[in-house]
Amino acid sequence: MKVLIYEQNANMQKRSGIGRALRHQKRALESNGIETTFDKKDTYDLVHINSSFKKSYKFMRQLQKKKIPVVVHGHSTYEDFRDSFRAWKLIEPWFDNNLTRLYKDADYIITPTNYSKHLIENYPCTKCPVEAISNGIMIEDYAFDQEKVNKYRKHFNLKEGEKVVIGIGLLFKRKGLHDFMEIARSFPDIKFIWFGSLQKILCTPFINKAIRNKPSNVIMPGYIDGDVIKGALQGADLFLFPSYEETEGIVVLESLASKTPLIVRDIPVYEDWLTDGVNCYKAKDNNEFIEKIKFVLNNDNSKVIENGYKIALARDTKIIGKQLIEAYGRVIEITKNKK
Repeated sequence: MKVLIYEQNANMQKRSGIGRALRHQKRALESNGIETTFDKKDTYDLVHINSSFKKSYKFMRQLQKKKIPVVVHGHSTYEDFRDSFRAWKLIEPWFDNNLTRLYKDADYIITPTNYSKHLIENYPCTKCPVEAISNGIMIEDYAFDQEKVNKYRKHFNLKEGEKVVIGIGLLFKRKGLHDFMEIARSFPDIKFIWFGSLQKILCTPFINKAIRNKPSNVIMPGYIDGDVIKGALQGADLFLFPSYEETEGIVVLESLASKTPLIVRDIPVYEDWLTDGVNCYKAKDNNEFIEKIKFVLNNDNSKVIENGYKIALARDTKIIGKQLIEAYGRVIEITKNKK
């Protein structure tokens, strides 16, 4: 079997979670002996669609007419589009229409968590099976590497023993960037680093104002890839992810795989796989985040870290690849049986 991993605009998505999900799909499948391609002009036996725009929908309908099995990946929900780009309320009807059309005519939808599965299968437009399969994590890529940690520390000119809290994400209100900054004000002696970028014109006025008024201990280096970001994940004292809405959060898996203490917002997406005080820490508001940060920085978190690592291990791309192949088998049967 050869699988086309399709995304309408891969360049636009390469710095986002969806971009990483594409790479994870490729690694997951190839580690299980499945050939993949990103080239629509190539030959293939099955297509895994990763975007919801008009061209993706038209392509899906063409594939269905040719009886080529096609899977739609439910990266997006109506819920996680909110509070993202500037003027998102104006764009929302267009976005919702694209998503509705794609989900309505899909033969099979894969989405990362039980939470996003519940959302998508309860949309009135959804008529097909929806299956939860994690985006996965390349465990071996996050094994501790002192050289990478050294590069990260040198990049930010960190002093010996200096405490650092990191966050990763696009510059969205939904990601809780403004809360990250407000929380940082309570820890003036600790560096808070937020990795991620978005053109200023696309940021909401609310976020642009928060960035202008950020406290001096918050560093925003923009998008950084490679050894420095992996070194940060492994070398930071804490990963803080105050996002209000996710379908999974690949950066959460990256933190767990890096064996870094993790604090997330207590939201439904984590209910059935992350437990406060067992494999992560959770907080409902800024006051709770502040208290949890104090606790993490002053206590032994080794058991919580090891339990979190087990969560990441269960989502290793080799395991996810097997789950994808099984799902593809079900899609192939659906395609065969369609009249």
